Parts: sequence; structure tokens; C-alpha cells
Amino acid sequence: MDIFRERIKGLRIDKKISQNDLANALEISPRNYQKIEYGEINTSAKNLIALADYFGVSLDYLVGRSDEPTIHGKTEREHRTTL
Repeated sequence: MDIFRERIKGLRIDKKISQNDLANALEISPRNYQKIEYGEINTSAKNLIALADYFGVSLDYLVGRSDEPTIHGKTEREHRTTL
């Protein structure tokens, strides 16, 4: 899942967030987050959803199923509030 690793690292860097800070937001250890970002381990659905929510992007964007970070011009959070 190289695209996933590239996207979470790119989003993290664009927002100037450290791996430690993102690990804390996900409530996981910094080393565990680092392993996710380096592709050493897979992450849970719970963490995928948390990452999408944190960055305001769709799950499809995170995993490379879409090149559009939003759903129909809305962030993931905005999309859910209209359901």
C-alpha cells in the first residue's frame, strides 16, 4: 500500500504535524504510528477512519481508490453531517 503511506506522510507533513503528535491523536504509541507510516504493519479500520477524520479526507483517498481528497467537494466530516 505505497499510496497509503505516501498520502498519510504527505498530509502529516503538509499540516506540519510530527509523528508523535499524530500518534497521540490516534491514541497509539509513536513507534506503532511510525511502523504504519513506513509500511511495516497494517493499521486497523478504526485507525483508518480516525486518520480520514483527522485530515478531513475520504477513506477512498487515503487508500488510493480516489485522487479526490473530498467526497463531492465536501470533506468527510461535512459529508457525514449531511447524511
